[in-house]
Amino acid sequence: MVPPNKSCLKRLRQAEKANAANRSVRSAIRTSLGIVRKAKSSEEALKEVPRLYSMLDKAAAKGRAGFTKNRSSNYKSKVGLLLNKLSGAKA
Repeated sequence: MVPPNKSCLKRLRQAEKANAANRSVRSAIRTSLGIVRKAKSSEEALKEVPRLYSMLDKAAAKGRAGFTKNRSSNYKSKVGLLLNKLSGAKA
């Protein structure tokens, strides 16, 4: 179906671009989170945590991939709990 006017065409182009950016951000965050979750030791996880936190902060600041300030805070909190569990299991 062809959009009825120029503004609709532009909106479609913008939506495609935003969808691609959101998909990329979401994928990168999930990959990083998977690395942290699968880490055998807290040292392995700690290498990835700064990168994950940075991506979460940027996504929340730009409103990318459905990430809000609170959602990224929840993710960080869960990662913190994982790190505590890993370091506790080692001790």
